[in-house]
Amino acid sequence: MASNRMNKRDAQSALVQSYVGSPEKQQQLYKRTLIVVIISQIFGGAGLAAGITVGALLARDMLGVDSVTGIPTMLFTLGSAGAALLVGRLSQRYGRRSGLAAGFLVGGLGAIGVVLAAITNNIFLLFGSLLIYGAGSATNLQARYAGADLASSTQRAKAVSMAMVSTTFGAVAGPNLVGIMGGVATSIGIPSLAGPFLLAATAYILAGLVLLILLRPDPLLVAKAIATAESANSKLQAGGDSVPFSMNKRGVIAGATVMIITQFVMTAIMTMTPIHMGHYGHSLQAVGIVIGFHIGAMFLPSLVTGYLVDKIGRGVMAIASAVTLLLTGIIAAIGPADSMFALVTALVLLGLGWNFGLISGTAIIVDATSTSTRAKTQGSVDVGIALSGAIGGGLSGLVVAHFSYGILSIAGGMFSLLLIPLIIWARIGKQKEPSRIQATEN
Repeated sequence: MASNRMNKRDAQSALVQSYVGSPEKQQQLYKRTLIVVIISQIFGGAGLAAGITVGALLARDMLGVDSVTGIPTMLFTLGSAGAALLVGRLSQRYGRRSGLAAGFLVGGLGAIGVVLAAITNNIFLLFGSLLIYGAGSATNLQARYAGADLASSTQRAKAVSMAMVSTTFGAVAGPNLVGIMGGVATSIGIPSLAGPFLLAATAYILAGLVLLILLRPDPLLVAKAIATAESANSKLQAGGDSVPFSMNKRGVIAGATVMIITQFVMTAIMTMTPIHMGHYGHSLQAVGIVIGFHIGAMFLPSLVTGYLVDKIGRGVMAIASAVTLLLTGIIAAIGPADSMFALVTALVLLGLGWNFGLISGTAIIVDATSTSTRAKTQGSVDVGIALSGAIGGGLSGLVVAHFSYGILSIAGGMFSLLLIPLIIWARIGKQKEPSRIQATEN
């Protein structure tokens, strides 16, 4: 048995090494990796959207008060934080395939737990299951990095955006299947609000299986092997005096903060929108439509956003994120609460602002790291993103309960303006730093 394991490792190592000296094979693997990631993201998007749409409503029904409706978002984003760290470390050590597949499969188990909690009306099981369910959300985000592992510096934002835009198909379908899945759940004796979690369990498990079976050879392991070979070759040509790539810490801080702030604002406003709509008589189907438009705006513009991030710059698009989120807060606060048009407009802008921030921030992180530490760093950054979402979701219910949805929206929009001085700080630091020799990068 030990001999078989060694043979498998040797075969895997030989397969990875076969890509090192062949740019043509690397390009083929890059394209194939994107296809596999796209397929998994379609399923992952459906799993993610289910919990976002009805998690708060399920908690309100089980607990009977509005002030705790932010807890589900807080819990599955806390679970997402822990999962982001573990998925990042698993990916760094064993490759994207192992880390991402494990994350999606665990998220699927969490969704099954939510369904069981709804059936038994067990609030403790619900909260515990939401924590586990958060693994799917973390993995859905980290999958965007897999598409960029073999991309050049001028392709990274586009690669990230291609992985993200595929999430749209499942993410938009999920909320619009709320009514259908609720009917399916009721027909088999399950509470209607648990129906979308049946969809989430199936979607996350399928996403995990797609990655586990098809993501071979692993793109991160191949990228590491290529970087090692290029570093050795550069050192040989320079007579042993080549300068290794050094992590740009200011870039990591800037990229992480862009994503953390946009996640906080987006999660806070999005979490309370279904509750706000319920107070003004909107149906569950109407909630699904608004959230569907919102999630579509989170992911569908990604291809255009990726192109803009690569062409006009990471910092410009991060500032565009801040301006868009400010506009979101204004429209959400002053728009008529009974107007579907105002609600859809605000939530579309909310998703778009998040999209600008996530893709520009992700590109900044990839630029600032090397393959030797990239997945671990990305996992740590995504912990911060998840925690910011957890705090935003948890505080949103309290803010609305004590003040109003309008106050929450305006406060979120104003908070996003912190991105502007952040980008200025990052640019000043970049100008002061000496140029780096990126010997390990593509």
